[in-house]
Amino acid sequence: MLSRDIIKNFSRIIIFPATLFVIGITTTATLAQNNKLYSPIPLTDFKEISDTLSEKDIPTGQGGFARDYAVKLNKGDNLAIDLTSDSFDSIITLLAPDGSTLAENDDGPDGTSNSLLFTRINETGTFIIRVRSFGETGVGAFKLKVTKLQPMK
Repeated sequence: MLSRDIIKNFSRIIIFPATLFVIGITTTATLAQNNKLYSPIPLTDFKEISDTLSEKDIPTGQGGFARDYAVKLNKGDNLAIDLTSDSFDSIITLLAPDGSTLAENDDGPDGTSNSLLFTRINETGTFIIRVRSFGETGVGAFKLKVTKLQPMK
């Protein structure tokens, strides 16, 4: 009789924590969706911005960090994206609305470690401009300028 009571109580102990575990996972997933853990910085003005890459930004997995900017673009837009920094070797990446890499530049044509990227947009949507440092180097101040190029008349 005693062993039945022990087994009965033991099964309650195992079921109860498992239920809490499932509730905990569901709550965490809901909070992550509501708080949007990934939130790129909206880029609405096409002016040069000054910002800082830090250890609080997105880890790249290669020892460096990245900062993302979201920009709405239209099919047919021609862009020049210029990234300069005296603090780190910069890399600029343009990601499509589906997350695929459209274009990337490590070193610009001026022989420095600054980055310059030219591209044409083939679909309308929200794109990500990713500023990151090369390898394990780099945090610090940078300047980012996104320019919509106009065709010559």
